[in-house]
Amino acid sequence: MAELSSPRITAPYLDSFVGRLVTIVGKVTQLRGDQATIDSDGIVTVVLNRDAHLTNGNAVQLIGKVNPDLSIKVLSSLDAGTDIDFGLYNAVVQATHRHKAIFISEN
Repeated sequence: MAELSSPRITAPYLDSFVGRLVTIVGKVTQLRGDQATIDSDGIVTVVLNRDAHLTNGNAVQLIGKVNPDLSIKVLSSLDAGTDIDFGLYNAVVQATHRHKAIFISEN
């Protein structure tokens, strides 16, 4: 079975990962039925699955597929509460993309 890679990204990286599985962390800024918006170094629209239980104002980690319109179809979600250091997360994302050979599979 092929290994699935879901590199960590923020909003500015969305266009580089269309059609691919990604992991993104952001703050929930709006909930609208089966969609939400998160702030992850920019605004991202996410299409929720029925298992997603997000809280406005909380951080969330999402694993999902990037759609052509740069929204993310959520496959898995994890509420991370309010005590998240987004600066540290952004630094991890930058390191991940600076050293792609170690962190990102190009499958």
